[in-house]
Amino acid sequence: MPSTILARSPSALPVAVPGKSPQNLPMHQASYSRVAVSPPQPGSSPNSSAVPSLTSGSYAGSSAGDYDSSNGPASGVDLVELMNDRLGSAVNPLPLDRSLARQAQTSGALNAKQQELLELQALAQRRLKGARANFADGMKAAKEVKRDLDWTQKRVS
Repeated sequence: MPSTILARSPSALPVAVPGKSPQNLPMHQASYSRVAVSPPQPGSSPNSSAVPSLTSGSYAGSSAGDYDSSNGPASGVDLVELMNDRLGSAVNPLPLDRSLARQAQTSGALNAKQQELLELQALAQRRLKGARANFADGMKAAKEVKRDLDWTQKRVS
């Protein structure tokens, strides 16, 4: 299968060029399968507007003076520090802290209500048990009274 070498076209888009098979290449060229090409500069390709860049205003909070790609990577701008500063200034921890405190308070109140409900449920179960015992005693007394009335009715007749 022939290998493919990427070459730079005049429009700065990569173009696949069929290359020689590795068997036909001299020994010192056999290990290369791609040509290194620098990335296209903003505005140099037809679809560069679809890809946001650091110099465009498409990133939240970006301005044109923050990063200048024309100086290249050795311009002294630390992108990690720049992004860290941006994220640090973009996130306000105060609402998060307030939300966390409110969540803790709500959780505590919810746990207290849950405990109160469990205690009330236990009290209701104890009362129900007492009411059932009283009902059973009342039924027993009613059956006893009925038996006595039946016995008296038989005696009178």
